[in-house]
Amino acid sequence: MILVTRKIFRKSFIAMAIFPFILLRDKDLRLNQRLINHERIHLRQQLELLILPFYIWYFIEYLIRLIQYKNAHQAYLNISFEREAYCNDEDLEFLQNRKLFNFLRFL
Repeated sequence: MILVTRKIFRKSFIAMAIFPFILLRDKDLRLNQRLINHERIHLRQQLELLILPFYIWYFIEYLIRLIQYKNAHQAYLNISFEREAYCNDEDLEFLQNRKLFNFLRFL
């Protein structure tokens, strides 16, 4: 389910997947298929890890990457979940063929 809300976003964020929702900063973003696909990939990752462990893993990996890269944006881009989503968000059929726990390939 896609929801539009400006209240939870900082300027640098335009979308976020929090199971079972895709949250968008602007209603026009609903037309951005690549962005929606990116967030749907995150929803699948969240389901695979039974939701709560996904967020724990995401936060821990972010901290590790922050220490590694010493840059918040670089840390974010190198989280395995983000790497999988960014590498495949243009392929609108990716989720139909995606293997279970595919994000592990991006560690």
